[in-house]
Amino acid sequence: MAGCANGTAASGSDGKNGELTIWTHNGGNTEELAAVQAIVDGYNKSQDETTVKLQAFPQASYNDSVIAAAASGKLPCIVDIDGPNVPNWAWAKYLTPLDLSVDLDENLPSTLGIWNGETYSVGYYDVALAMFARKSVLAENGIRQATIDQPWTQEEFDDALAKLKATGTWKNPLDIGTGDVGEWYPYAFSPLLQSFGGDLINRDDYQSADGALNGPEALKWAEWMQSLATDGYIATKSGADSALDFQNNVTAIQYGGSWAAANNAAALGDDLAVMPSVDLGEGTKIGGGSWQWGVTTGCANPEAAMDYLSYSLSPENIAAVAVATATIPATDAAAALVPGFEEGGNLAIFREFSATSAVLRPETPAYPFIATEFTKATQDIINGGDPQGTLDSAVKAIDANIKSNGGYTQK
Repeated sequence: MAGCANGTAASGSDGKNGELTIWTHNGGNTEELAAVQAIVDGYNKSQDETTVKLQAFPQASYNDSVIAAAASGKLPCIVDIDGPNVPNWAWAKYLTPLDLSVDLDENLPSTLGIWNGETYSVGYYDVALAMFARKSVLAENGIRQATIDQPWTQEEFDDALAKLKATGTWKNPLDIGTGDVGEWYPYAFSPLLQSFGGDLINRDDYQSADGALNGPEALKWAEWMQSLATDGYIATKSGADSALDFQNNVTAIQYGGSWAAANNAAALGDDLAVMPSVDLGEGTKIGGGSWQWGVTTGCANPEAAMDYLSYSLSPENIAAVAVATATIPATDAAAALVPGFEEGGNLAIFREFSATSAVLRPETPAYPFIATEFTKATQDIINGGDPQGTLDSAVKAIDANIKSNGGYTQK
């Protein structure tokens, strides 16, 4: 993704002659793709000036397809973007600031892609991290069920894991998804780092990770993460489906995403406990920002693209996508239309998690490189690498990347 730095997007031809194209990463996601297609169909029927076409790509090749299109001046009018990559694509001049007819103040902050004071993207939904457990298991082992007002402290969490491990029921009582790849590591594990008081980079000027990613707080995080493995609380490489392993009682606690809630609830019923993440000293933190939509600099008719995006953000459209994806609706009006997310609903707790605890991944064009280095460092630490030395190496690489890109200041 750091290769975006040399992007040379320029005004293209998409959007001319009354047609514009949307690219999405949802080629392998039938439910979300169908929901977005329904929005496109509704827009096309609602007016006769512009015909919108939806083109889907496999997620694995999607970013590379956008980068290649930008380099050759063939960007579509609208693209979807993983939230933390928005600053990089804005810096590389793939995206143009949004100018919509809807009020984005109604959106969860984590559903907006903002860089240099401009909003470049907006999402229909967000997701949230949570701790899933069986109420019966917690009660049998004398473990308190955590709440938003009183999350587990580090001491409580460590004590709970020790009790569960001592039963001999689970080889590894906790599953944090170490077998996952891609964005999961920075999405799920950097909030734990931030709860210790560390961070991926110094956010005052986004020019160095020194002190944030290798300071005393970060070292405590690294040593704790390593202890989860050495104490046998987690597997260094978890199974392919953490939610399924939890449902099958392979593990006692799952640290996972809100998208697993529906299936976990179906499997466990009223025995399911949905709890906030752990407060490791500086408050409970969870990741924020999921897939969003933006208008590209390659669009020949940005006004039409903005009109489509504004149409797509109605409460009904947002609700339809949230239902299809089992995600958190971006606005209160949409949440009221989604069973479970209405006020007092059994899923409303995830909107509360997101509203109260979400921390965006650093809003800097350097993020893709930072994410890669953080993932490598975390994997090394979990697998026994020297915590301080590993963090120092990650900081050295990140700082060198930022310097070599001129500080990622506006091009």
